[in-house]
Amino acid sequence: MDRWIEEHLHKHWHAKLKVDRVIHEVNTDLQDLVIFENGDFGRVLMLDKIIQLTSKDEFVYHEMMAHVPLCAIDSPRKVLIVGGGDGGVMREALKHPSVEQVVLCEIDRGVIDLCRKYFPEVSNGAFDDPRSKVVIADGAKFVAETDSRFDAILVDSTDPIGPGKVLFSEQFYQHCKRCLNPGGVLVTQQGLPFLQPWEIKESVRVFRTLFRDATAYLPVTASYLGGHFALGWATDEPSLRKVPLEVLRERFGRLAGETNYYTPEMHSAAFVHPNYVVRLLETRG
Repeated sequence: MDRWIEEHLHKHWHAKLKVDRVIHEVNTDLQDLVIFENGDFGRVLMLDKIIQLTSKDEFVYHEMMAHVPLCAIDSPRKVLIVGGGDGGVMREALKHPSVEQVVLCEIDRGVIDLCRKYFPEVSNGAFDDPRSKVVIADGAKFVAETDSRFDAILVDSTDPIGPGKVLFSEQFYQHCKRCLNPGGVLVTQQGLPFLQPWEIKESVRVFRTLFRDATAYLPVTASYLGGHFALGWATDEPSLRKVPLEVLRERFGRLAGETNYYTPEMHSAAFVHPNYVVRLLETRG
């Protein structure tokens, strides 16, 4: 009999993925994890029955989380990734030649080990790059206590369920702001505006109490079913959201390696919202 795994992220809509072959299945100290093969999405990682990563479309999320903030900044040098144990965002951040260090703070060592074993193409050697530093710790605790400062903080978290819930709190965002260099950018995973409107609405509301400029930008990731995907954006430097296209093209040309989704044109277009998202972000309370 065929096996299907049902994703339980949304209250009124569940989606099923066919399991062609189970690669690994385990209950870690923090979450339930399964890795399997699927004919459409390739190799799939699910945590607590929620899709985190597929080998076929991972490039969309990882490129857009990394390159939008890092191409907006002129010569970023130090980057913090909270979560991101698969190494995909780190892989993309390291394509920027000005980057001197990428600190990856992941709460679950098991996620890193399993992704390095079963998804080696996602990190593509990033964990072995001399500019990379891995810290196994609670991300919220790390930003609350560290003395380090960063040009960009990229929160590659799970949804606000279980261990990822604290990474959507006002206190966490306050600590992230403290850890940013002047002109730095905070980018966060914010789910699907169509099906999870409260997620981006609440985060942007909090961002606007802390930062001079706050909004979201919208890539489309095939395996995150339900329309546009939102990445939150917060900074005290409003000009970073309006970098001229010719400047983005020049910075893009410096990258060490190719991209499959990100382009300077996609960068600019991602900040253009359909009206339902415009209204969502403008709504107060």
